[in-house]
Amino acid sequence: MSQEYASKQPKDFQNQIKNVAIVGATGTSGKYIVEALLAKGTHNITALTREGGTTQMPSGISVKKIKYDDHSSIVSALRGQDALIITMAAQAPPEQQTKLIEAAAEAGVAWILPNEYGYDSANEALRNDIPVGAQKVQYTALIEKLGKSSWTGFCCGFWYEFSLGGGAERYGFDFKNRTLTLFDDGTQPIATTTFAQVGRGVANLLALPILRADEKDTAPCLSDFKNRFAYVASFVVSQKDMLEPVLRATGTSRSDWKITHEDSKERHQRGLQMLRGGNYLGLVFAMYTRNFFPDGAGNHAETRGLDNEKLSLPKEDLDEVTRETVRMVEDGSLTNYY
Repeated sequence: MSQEYASKQPKDFQNQIKNVAIVGATGTSGKYIVEALLAKGTHNITALTREGGTTQMPSGISVKKIKYDDHSSIVSALRGQDALIITMAAQAPPEQQTKLIEAAAEAGVAWILPNEYGYDSANEALRNDIPVGAQKVQYTALIEKLGKSSWTGFCCGFWYEFSLGGGAERYGFDFKNRTLTLFDDGTQPIATTTFAQVGRGVANLLALPILRADEKDTAPCLSDFKNRFAYVASFVVSQKDMLEPVLRATGTSRSDWKITHEDSKERHQRGLQMLRGGNYLGLVFAMYTRNFFPDGAGNHAETRGLDNEKLSLPKEDLDEVTRETVRMVEDGSLTNYY
């Protein structure tokens, strides 16, 4: 397909995303995205919330009420929006995202960021080894089938703060009991991203011009990310790499921690077995551990390359973020993300 340029478009062509709707504006990732959008100051932001919802929204954004069982209410709320950002909990009914995508198509929303903030869903082997992975493809496929919107997913790996401090079933660290389970020998690197970096990534993506100005323009544009993933990361680290800043942040030594090892593939299978038995925590075990397999599927910085520079993302300090994670563990604020 030939390259399109803004200079070749009709006079009324708008080369920027101006109006942005977001679902889950106060959720785990949504609130960081909203903070970054507000800081950027270039978009009109509208939060879509359920009819009857009472959650207090940040100042500076509009609110429109929707009913998931009323298609017309969603279409009406999305009229005039240039982009729709969907952030939902993993436990949200899957048909909700379908309804949002279908309504966005009818409303003429040009760009959709589906509920894709995590591991590399474009990696078929990785996707097929995670129970919910295969289901995720249906949403981007639906967007393309409807043919009214483009999409961009965010491959950011797991959230660093939540995954480091959220319990041993994630990155293997149990801060309360000072135990660490290393998967295999603990040296397999993965790509992982902070809450704030994901927010900045989304805001900076939507601030890009939709098309390059002309043939001489080589700067990044939104269309570079059309119907594909943006690959971002804060750090590429192994469990052992994480341990060192954890020791510094907690003022402890290795002898203060009980460190054990578990075969990653056996742990993955154990998680799947737990899930088959009705224990949802098994999904967490399986999903996280699969990303630490020796095949490197969890390190999209290596397998895909990063778009950090294109999205003007800053470098972050591992020690600083780890100290903040320890603070969140100690004051209990991480429990709000469960």
